[in-house]
Amino acid sequence: MREPDMKRLFLFDFDGVVVDSLELYEHSVNLCLEKLGLPPFRSRQEFLRVFEDNFYEGIGKKGVDVPAFTKVSAELAPSLDYSKVTPVRELEPVLENLSKRHTLAIVSSNSNYAIERILSGIGYGRFFDEILSSDFMFSKVEKIRHITERSGMQGNGTFYIGDTVGDILEAKRAGVKTVAVTWGWHTKEQLSVANPDYLIDSPEELLEII
Repeated sequence: MREPDMKRLFLFDFDGVVVDSLELYEHSVNLCLEKLGLPPFRSRQEFLRVFEDNFYEGIGKKGVDVPAFTKVSAELAPSLDYSKVTPVRELEPVLENLSKRHTLAIVSSNSNYAIERILSGIGYGRFFDEILSSDFMFSKVEKIRHITERSGMQGNGTFYIGDTVGDILEAKRAGVKTVAVTWGWHTKEQLSVANPDYLIDSPEELLEII
């Protein structure tokens, strides 16, 4: 049994968990593909299938040159309309509560530029101690291992909160507790198949697992 006042590490995926950014993310990926002379995703369903595991491995398997993709993505980032991204407002009081007692960080496939720009706009930056984005490394497994080893909060002391099957699978491989949320990109049925440690329907339920 965990100590009730034990400090823990909460690692949040960004897109789909902290903010509703699906429209902008999909648009930006398709723009990058077009810039590289590749066909865009034909449907949202096809786009979301890439997130059934690591995003960069997924597009790599589709024949995308990942370093070239990230270069184009960085060039396009300043021109995107980040006002289309809205925060998950029900999460704000939960982040406020957790950040008073625990360490919170973002582990995402998005870029530092996009995450910091959005956080600044919605006022959530104050809750997070660190951002581990695609600028740091592509693998969420390695990012999670890096931050848990450095903090000394491995295993039961760390929770990864994600909204896609890929999030849950990578966090499991990294050896931390997994929390799948149903307000994001993948459905509850999809997430159930990934067998997360916790499957929650509302941000408030995060406070019940600690």
